[in-house]
Amino acid sequence: MTDFFPRVVFTVFGVGVRDTVVSTWLMMVIVISLGVIVRRQRPTMMEMLLDFLENLVSDLIGDQPLEEYLPFLGSLAIFVAFANIFSVLPSIPLPGGAMVSIVAPTRDLNTPVALAIVVFFSVHYYGIRQQGVWGYLKNLASPIFLFPLEIIGQVSRTVSLAVRLFGNVLSTELIVLVVFMLIPLFVPLPVIGLNIFTGLLQAYIFTALAAVYIGTGLEETEETAEQ
Repeated sequence: MTDFFPRVVFTVFGVGVRDTVVSTWLMMVIVISLGVIVRRQRPTMMEMLLDFLENLVSDLIGDQPLEEYLPFLGSLAIFVAFANIFSVLPSIPLPGGAMVSIVAPTRDLNTPVALAIVVFFSVHYYGIRQQGVWGYLKNLASPIFLFPLEIIGQVSRTVSLAVRLFGNVLSTELIVLVVFMLIPLFVPLPVIGLNIFTGLLQAYIFTALAAVYIGTGLEETEETAEQ
């Protein structure tokens, strides 16, 4: 049971590297490789994925040019989806008989927090890029007495974004682990399917919320520009 939680597998210059970090590196290699292979061998599948992401972003971002936001939100959706379901892969054998367990990077709180922080800064980046620093700050402080509440709201929704993703992934994987401990091998296969479904659903929710936050900031910017 102790192996369920992130653990340090090796150190680099005295800094411990967790198994979730190793899984993230491996996942990035697999995702990039799959992207290259699918683009060359199955371009239709790539087009279907792009169409799905475009529909998702266009429904949530509003009347904004998709080419400005699709690369970020699409990459975010793909990364979170793979990170959530990565633990379904089997362990990898190493020379000497050792085994490396594949874990979901998002079950380590550091990964959801990092993703939420990226979303937090992206919201302000897109708003400032469209309106400028002074115009965006003026928009946040309109009216001025609500500015502290606006700051609290920005921080709280970032914390909520990270905790929601971490809690759902962790609880789902814990359920799968308990079922595997109590029931023979082939019975928990539907539970693995539930794990994949939940991981994809959480990736959709995370990306949708990020798109809503960005779209809300851009809508406020437009209102300020009209004034």
